[in-house]
Amino acid sequence: MVQELTEDNLQEILNGNEKVVVQYSATWCGNCRIMKPKFKKLSTELEDLKFVIVDAEKFPESRKLADVSNLPTFATFVDGEKKNQTQTNKFDVLKDLVNEIQ
Repeated sequence: MVQELTEDNLQEILNGNEKVVVQYSATWCGNCRIMKPKFKKLSTELEDLKFVIVDAEKFPESRKLADVSNLPTFATFVDGEKKNQTQTNKFDVLKDLVNEIQ
């Protein structure tokens, strides 16, 4: 299940979960809207990981936890630390990123 941030508290989520996958997006981003259902579907297949969607414009502190320069950006975190990230609209690239922390 995907958690969409309603406040700027990604660090708390990272601290409370061993493995986290984050989609940084924005409401105006077309590729973000394309990837969101794919991200949600992946979350149902990998229940041992925490999936989070962050609105990169609304939550600047959460955005600072990754190097977000383009959207959508996907980042993986293990034990509160960023492991890797990618900017993509390709599901295979996202899946490869997530498989690195499986």
